Amino acid sequence: MGDALNTSHTDTSIDSTLASTLHSKKGSTADEHLSIVTFLNEIKATSFGAVSAETPAQKRALSYANTILVLFTQVMEKKQPADRVVGEYFRVNKKHGSKDRRVIRESLFALFRWWGWLNKFLTHTGNGTSTVNTGTQAWFAMLTLNARLESHSWEPFIAAWTGFSGQEKVLSLDADTPLETVSAKCDWLTSQFPALSFTTDDLVPEWFWQTCPIQDAEQRLAIIEILSSRPPIWARVQNIDTSEAIEKLAKLDITATASEYFSDSISLGHKSINLNGMSLYRDGELEIQDLGSQVVGQICNPAADDNWWDTCSGAGGKSLQLRSLMLAKNKQARGTIIASDVRRKPLEELAKRAKRAGFKGITASPWKSDDLPVPHHHFDGVLVDAPCSCTGTWRRNPDMRWIDGIAAVQDKPDLQLDILSRSSQAVKNGGALVYATCSLSPLENEDVVNAFLAKHADFTLEITSHPFTGVEACMHLVVPYQADTDGMFVARMKRKC
Repeated sequence: MGDALNTSHTDTSIDSTLASTLHSKKGSTADEHLSIVTFLNEIKATSFGAVSAETPAQKRALSYANTILVLFTQVMEKKQPADRVVGEYFRVNKKHGSKDRRVIRESLFALFRWWGWLNKFLTHTGNGTSTVNTGTQAWFAMLTLNARLESHSWEPFIAAWTGFSGQEKVLSLDADTPLETVSAKCDWLTSQFPALSFTTDDLVPEWFWQTCPIQDAEQRLAIIEILSSRPPIWARVQNIDTSEAIEKLAKLDITATASEYFSDSISLGHKSINLNGMSLYRDGELEIQDLGSQVVGQICNPAADDNWWDTCSGAGGKSLQLRSLMLAKNKQARGTIIASDVRRKPLEELAKRAKRAGFKGITASPWKSDDLPVPHHHFDGVLVDAPCSCTGTWRRNPDMRWIDGIAAVQDKPDLQLDILSRSSQAVKNGGALVYATCSLSPLENEDVVNAFLAKHADFTLEITSHPFTGVEACMHLVVPYQADTDGMFVARMKRKC
């Protein structure tokens, strides 16, 4: 019933043939990951001692290369989120200026974006006649290619990495060779390194296609194209008119544009922003929330005086959105939201955000056991934004596609179905039950909803409109290329009266 991707998978479980195939690949994937980590650690051990850096640019490029290698290895070896790793690094190492931080951060995240191609250079970098002789040279070749693929602007450092790699000829890029699409980049790599094989499908792990079986070649390419691009920063305004918010941001030299889809949504572009330095943010008039995530609140569509339960609220982005939508309908809205999570810290953060926005009517009730932390048959609406593999957020977190494995998808459906089933008990007769994930896999989306409906005859699907495509359907997959967003899934159900 999803209306965005052609998926042939409608069962509530993987068929036995596919399951056995996936199981057989787990070992080889683990071995491959171990080999990559071993290779990276071997390069680290050299400390680039044999590299001759003479000019200031070369010395800085060498320092960057070492730092990026340390951070990249930590992410891959410890399987820690890249944003957390680099954030902690900058917190401890305050010596870096803004340009240093930009080179390090953008190079690191780009490595994960293009790793499906770059990892081919771990054991062999050549054009048929020339081969990189050391792991150190391979690393510099990867950094150079990474910068070329990403169109980075720090040319002196790119030139230094190119020289260190010993591959100046094949790593050079003519000015009249634009690399504007993934296909063009793939063709360029193929022409420069004919001894290696490159396909656009390489840019996501094989298990992604196994859990998200997209049959249409154009759709597959469109997915890869968008996953290989940096997403914009989307925000939502509250307690203020959108045009007024855009004017205030303009005075801070921040170019914001209104969304064509939701009246309270704006794009802040791609540049890093110091939120705490913005009065709009400090005063609770601006909340960072991806446009794809905002779709969920729009499908919930709470009435001004509704009572809603956000069952897996995290730090409460969607709880705040629900309250904002209520107030947009009636400034005296008496509706309430109860936010629940198994973790207390996110709920404490939600309380701070609600206070900043001046929102009343939002309270927290943490999960303490399997029993509901709220009354049964009580709410006009219940939102289950379930824990998931987060494959829809791979644009923002490209590292996840390489540090996660197929288990990130396979392990979730049972938990998701359990949370959805228990949470449904809180919906009153005639009330709404909304299920959402930020996954692109039908295993976590349509299959979970269908499995729930098969056991709960008192719930039925409701037809809603996809905000980006206009398609009327019972379940919606928000695909990142539709509106330059994260990927999301949402389905709205109703409990019979």
